Amino acid sequence: MRKVIISGGGTGGHIFPAVAIANEIKSRYPDCEILFIGAKGRMEMQKVPQAGYQIEGLDIAGLQRKLDPKNLLLPFKVIKSLLQARSIIKRFKPEVAVGVGGYASAPMLFMAQMAGIPTLIQEQNSFAGLTNRILAKRAKKICVAYPNMDQVFQAEKIVLTGNPVRKDIASGQASREEALKFFGLESDKPVLLAIGGSLGARTINTALKEGAEQVSKAGIQLLWQCGKSAYPNLKDINQGGIQVHEFIQRMDLAYAAADVVISRAGALSVSELCLVAKPSILVPSPHVAEDHQTKNAKVLADAGAAILVKDSEAGQILVDEAISLTKRADLKTKLSNAVRGLAYPEADKKIVDCLEGLL
Repeated sequence: MRKVIISGGGTGGHIFPAVAIANEIKSRYPDCEILFIGAKGRMEMQKVPQAGYQIEGLDIAGLQRKLDPKNLLLPFKVIKSLLQARSIIKRFKPEVAVGVGGYASAPMLFMAQMAGIPTLIQEQNSFAGLTNRILAKRAKKICVAYPNMDQVFQAEKIVLTGNPVRKDIASGQASREEALKFFGLESDKPVLLAIGGSLGARTINTALKEGAEQVSKAGIQLLWQCGKSAYPNLKDINQGGIQVHEFIQRMDLAYAAADVVISRAGALSVSELCLVAKPSILVPSPHVAEDHQTKNAKVLADAGAAILVKDSEAGQILVDEAISLTKRADLKTKLSNAVRGLAYPEADKKIVDCLEGLL
């Protein structure tokens, strides 16, 4: 394998799996050139170079869900990004292209397919978005994270691999003792971890802000990743066993410390929770394409592997549910055992095996 393009991004849920795939390629083919393609102005333009890889940006953007003058520019941005993608392909000459979802994935994979380059789609959710459903018709392989995806994709193209997660989390080597020491938490009190994804989650933040004192009085420590935009308004709550973080870099230690996790239901978050086997309360975001987070959460909830709290109900019941679960050892054990059975370890290796098959 000599040259590979990996396209996509927009959120950590797309970027971290992409980097995990790239790392596995590099471990097998140290001389392989890997070029990431992202969308200008999105977080991948910073996160990918930090991981040690080269990235180029396309002038692509998403459709705004409400009336917005920016939508008038979208057709021009799509055409421009397609031309940019074609230029990159001619110059870089990849042997294979991988799409992990996000704005940049569509024009890059479409132009690769038009150029006759084998493409692989990594579909992270239990419900495939429109873009991947279109691209799948010409894709050679489709790596999925959930069973029964043959309802959407051609069965002969599907490989059930799971979602790649960060090596430090997948290894599960972090100990609770090390984690508590790292965050300065007490060993005799339970820990509630709240994560709203790499960009934060307003509903979770609002519920926890209003219920912070209730959590503290229940003798529960709260490790809370609130996101960059919310941090200035929440940072002063750091007291009484409550820690507010803009972003938690050492998520392996955060999971190791946690007794219970509150989380959105993005594909990466769900895959991580399965691997670390933590009892969780999922609050799916309703503001995502095709409501795919609710579908992800229902897979776990229907299997008795997580508690699902609707976004519209979180303000009323989330904190009470979290406190109740933290104190119920029987339910925590039941959820933990069930979610462990839904994990797919070594997803990155299985996906690179598929890439090798294309070549």
